[in-house]
Amino acid sequence: MEKKQLPNGVLSIVLGIFGFLCCCTGILGAIPAGIGFFLARKSEKIYKENPEEYDNYSQIKTAKIVTLIALVLSVLMIARWIYIIVTAGGYAEFQEEFMRAYEEALEQYGQQ
Repeated sequence: MEKKQLPNGVLSIVLGIFGFLCCCTGILGAIPAGIGFFLARKSEKIYKENPEEYDNYSQIKTAKIVTLIALVLSVLMIARWIYIIVTAGGYAEFQEEFMRAYEEALEQYGQQ
């Protein structure tokens, strides 16, 4: 009997890598990493029901690790952004400080 491939193996890895590449933005990395982790766990449950029927379980384990790392990094970045905004005095103060720094950088580097 020929062994089958578990569903969503490659998709989970691709979503994990995309989430890892976007983890510095926070939420843009957490969304694909979370979806990839969910798909990897779903495939893992399918494998555990009938392990002798599938042969790409190592791919699912790899996807699960990559998506979990991307998810943790994204959550840490979200926490960092929340901390930065709260310590700046709220979102309005953060926005004003950001615009002030942006204008200062334009004056300093834009006039070359």
